[in-house]
Amino acid sequence: MRLAVFGSVIALFLGLSVQHAAAVQLTAELGHTEESTTTLRLGLRKAFQASWWQSDIGHLTGYWDTGYTYWEGDKESNNHSLSFSPVFVYEFSAERVKPYLEAGIGVAAFRHTRVEERNLSTVFQFEDRLGVGLRYRNQVLGLRAVHYSNAGIKRPNDGINLYTLHYSFAL
Repeated sequence: MRLAVFGSVIALFLGLSVQHAAAVQLTAELGHTEESTTTLRLGLRKAFQASWWQSDIGHLTGYWDTGYTYWEGDKESNNHSLSFSPVFVYEFSAERVKPYLEAGIGVAAFRHTRVEERNLSTVFQFEDRLGVGLRYRNQVLGLRAVHYSNAGIKRPNDGINLYTLHYSFAL
């Protein structure tokens, strides 16, 4: 069932990306929470077809991001989540390797409401992210901090922080 849902989300995202196939990237992430839970994430991102505030310093652009995350815990606390987020990126001007800053707020759906000792209370979570990285041609390498929280929809709202290393490349 989970694979069918994940496959449907990916197929929908790819279907929306057909007209601009060069703008689709595959992303792999390795992360750790504050409790040392390891996460593995696969995602797809599709670049916005616009940019703003272009100057000699850089420009603002972004991408749509969707992904599946596996949260490795002990036998009883493995978890899975699907997420979707618009992400804004400020990319600095440079000759070859372009540094960037990113920020986004999206949504996530977890299979269980617990991640290790954290009680998220709801399977629906908001996903806030901040990141930095480098882009070289159609490849991206970066670091990201992600916070999941239900924004007080239900108590307790323990939330969880995740720190990741990610790599993306054009399909």
